[in-house]
Amino acid sequence: MDFGLVLQTDPPATAVVDLMRHAEERGFTYGWTFDSAVLWQEPFVIYSRILDHTERLIIGPMVTNPSTRTPEVTASTFATLNDMFGNRTVCGIGRGDSAMRVAGRKPNNLATLSESMHVIRELAEGRAITVDGTPLRFPWVRDGKLPVWMAAYGPKALALAGREADGFILQLADPYLTEWMIKAVRDAAAEAGRDPADVKICVAAPAYVGDDLAHAREQCRWFGGMVGNHVADLVTRYGEHSDMVPEALTAYIKAREGYDYAHHGRSGNPDTAFVPDEIVDRFCLLGPVEAHEEKLRFLRELGVDQFALYAMHDAKETTIDAYGDRIIPELG
Repeated sequence: MDFGLVLQTDPPATAVVDLMRHAEERGFTYGWTFDSAVLWQEPFVIYSRILDHTERLIIGPMVTNPSTRTPEVTASTFATLNDMFGNRTVCGIGRGDSAMRVAGRKPNNLATLSESMHVIRELAEGRAITVDGTPLRFPWVRDGKLPVWMAAYGPKALALAGREADGFILQLADPYLTEWMIKAVRDAAAEAGRDPADVKICVAAPAYVGDDLAHAREQCRWFGGMVGNHVADLVTRYGEHSDMVPEALTAYIKAREGYDYAHHGRSGNPDTAFVPDEIVDRFCLLGPVEAHEEKLRFLRELGVDQFALYAMHDAKETTIDAYGDRIIPELG
């Protein structure tokens, strides 16, 4: 199993670079960041610095979207980084939640996402493609390689990930839901004539190593609120009791009243009081090292290729070190 570190690009950017470098030294193989231009600093600028200060770490957004930057700009940015640092990037992409809503726009539809994934991959890998009737190709790309991994929750998005993405990003670590969603992705891949094993599976969730479970829950409760935004969209689209979406995912948002993106992805988010302890425990990895190892073994048995831990809490370094000292040597 690979391990990734997920950070927000809060200033100073040097702190992000230092944590990513430290993570690589402790055995992490992927470095991810949020991508929301209004809320945080521009990640692709920081990626260049991270890549320059690490040797093997693979870097990418969790996740970008088709509209903040046009697909050809996104492709060119990835291709430039790969040309400079040797194909060490991955494009995590989704419909766009915070990046779009904070700017007063709606998340992209799946048709736009599908087209964008294709355009980004083809251009970044040096192939010609026609976009809006215009042939495009980057003549300077040589031996480019860019995996495109798609974030998804709902049934149609899961099917798209299975049909077209190189990897699937699931932003929660609930064992039941992970199993259900991996099956949906793999079934769609098989129906499309693909080898389901070719679709990499990445589970991303907060991890907090420590014995004070109550404190860890409060530091990570924000995650249930973030996931709740996506779940609320699913309920609007499919209904509260739809057979298309498991009730285990939708039931907890009944008490959700609103969401202020000023607190997005941050511990102490006042808009996440509706998230019960049970959801925090199910969606995250909390407690002593042994509890993390037990859950990670189960996820690995389900077919998870990478666990990417969100470190938006007050124990970033200690959690990275605990994974580097004990968990990665055991499970990596």
